[in-house]
Amino acid sequence: MLDVRRIRTEPEAVRAALARRADPTVATLLDRAIDLDDGQRSLAQRRDDVRAQVKVLSRTVGQARRDGDTAKAEQAQAESRGLGDEEQRLDGEHHALAEELRDVLLRIPNTPSAEAPDGASESGNVVIRSHGPGPETFADHQRVPHWDIGAELAILDPERATKISGAMFTMYRGHGARLLRALVQLSLDRAADAYEEIRPPTLVLTDTMVSTGHLPKFADDAYHVERDDLWAIPTAEVPLTSLHRDEILDESELPRRYCAYTSCFRREAGSAGRDTRGLLRTHEFDKVELLAVAADAASAIACQEDILARSEALLNDLGLSYRVLDLCTGDLSGSSARTWDLEAYAPGCDQWLEVSSVSWFADYQARRANIRWRPADPARKGTEVCHTVNGSALGWPRTVAAYLETHRRADGTVGVVDVLRPYLGGAEAIARRTTTA
Repeated sequence: MLDVRRIRTEPEAVRAALARRADPTVATLLDRAIDLDDGQRSLAQRRDDVRAQVKVLSRTVGQARRDGDTAKAEQAQAESRGLGDEEQRLDGEHHALAEELRDVLLRIPNTPSAEAPDGASESGNVVIRSHGPGPETFADHQRVPHWDIGAELAILDPERATKISGAMFTMYRGHGARLLRALVQLSLDRAADAYEEIRPPTLVLTDTMVSTGHLPKFADDAYHVERDDLWAIPTAEVPLTSLHRDEILDESELPRRYCAYTSCFRREAGSAGRDTRGLLRTHEFDKVELLAVAADAASAIACQEDILARSEALLNDLGLSYRVLDLCTGDLSGSSARTWDLEAYAPGCDQWLEVSSVSWFADYQARRANIRWRPADPARKGTEVCHTVNGSALGWPRTVAAYLETHRRADGTVGVVDVLRPYLGGAEAIARRTTTA
């Protein structure tokens, strides 16, 4: 969340920064936060004044009793009790305002980075660079959508997935399952030099979801196990961000880097009829996530660049055409200060598919999670809020879709690129296998 002290001391600067998001509801939330902060501080002052009076009366009572002035002592004691009731009332009102202020602050998005391009929607996103053959260069045999390729080669079985779990679930079979596992292992192996692998829980507490900004805003898009008040993670970013929740890290420990392979769950509310065929939009999918906890903006942006470079290298080695987008302010997630998206081209769908988002959150998430760091320089007193960065490396359903379509051969088989062959038993191609089901 935003620092309330920043809102208090720089309200117009914060207002101008948030206006770049092109969402008029944010200004209303900001105004409410300012009013609540003013009210809370006014109540705190009144409460503290009453507490000071109570202390004075307590000393008066003590002195009067020592002087044997019972009447004065009882009078002062009666006034003290009345003020005590007033103090409790003010304290209760202060607590209520503090809770409401926190709720409003949790709903105010992050201020975009000054480097993020302005824009009201995804149409304002800026293509930084493209790599690989252009969309117009692909052959007819590559223009087959991956759901047809999956059926031809018996490697995707959406019908049985639907029978088991309902719509918008998918099932990988045979070499499809092996391909998915190969991509996951390749990604983990590529990150092992600098990122500690974590296998976090898939169900998390409400506080864990709040820490990343997925709650309260995206409650309708998440799966909630109400009986246990647990949430199925929409991304490994959620548990990884909370690894150091309520902790103070030494500067010498930073940046801390983690990677995790997990299943991810999203309700995809409101997506009916939109990109719901094949692997483009599913309720459950696999993803490898990279995350860094850094001390400051400079270190965090270096981590963001590292994650982007690693994701690009994977796409390059997988032989996929891709482009890097700088998301405009109107298309940023609520928690992000700046995001670079990677999109792979899928010739069968004739679409650029988002396969990774690499985001710098500044201190927004770490403030929610209360992750702080202690400077190594003893002259710098106190602690400071960390910065967080995360990115997918990669999101596999859409990567698989782009891979199958890009590497489909004229004979209907799918070629296996060099980096994947060791994970697929040396196979050079994926061909149809005979199934018993």
